[in-house]
Amino acid sequence: MTSQLVFNLASGSVSCGFTPTAAKELQAKLQEIVNALKAKTANTPGTVVKAKPTPAIEYQYTGDVFLEIYCNPNIWASVFVAKISITLRDDRIRLSSEAELTRIIEDVDRFVSQFD
Repeated sequence: MTSQLVFNLASGSVSCGFTPTAAKELQAKLQEIVNALKAKTANTPGTVVKAKPTPAIEYQYTGDVFLEIYCNPNIWASVFVAKISITLRDDRIRLSSEAELTRIIEDVDRFVSQFD
């Protein structure tokens, strides 16, 4: 069963057919990004710890369309300023954009809550 998942971007929105199972997988991948960002900022004040670079995190879904989400947690100071790259394409069109991580998390959470 697929429903429309709407991603709210900085300038407009885009929707695509998505399954609840894929949405939960995407939700877990977004949480992985959040955890990586939180770990980076969890240093104890007054201590200097050289953080190891975190590998870029990506998610891919192939269904009615191809969706790819990509984030390099090393370049963002916190969850609240982090952005992710979104690519949505099929055989006729390709859309690439950047979106706020927190906004995409809200969009996916809203989608998943429809099925709980």
